[in-house]
Amino acid sequence: MRFAWLRKNSANYVSVKQSFTNRLTFVAYNVVWWIPILLPFTKIIDYSTAFIVFAVITFIRAAANLIRNNVLKPERAESFPFRPV
Repeated sequence: MRFAWLRKNSANYVSVKQSFTNRLTFVAYNVVWWIPILLPFTKIIDYSTAFIVFAVITFIRAAANLIRNNVLKPERAESFPFRPV
């Protein structure tokens, strides 16, 4: 939300071009979040292990989002691969 407001109110905003590696990291980051949700349904891992893995991944995602939203400058945050969809 903060970045959308800054982009809208910036007189000299320049769009950030995403690299292939950045986009690939972004996709992998979001796919990894879904793995512990899907694996217990196929009986590959049990529910308690899936819950622990999901919690760890969610805490890592929360930390990455806090860094992106509160530490990085808007130009750098636009190209930060660890962000939610």
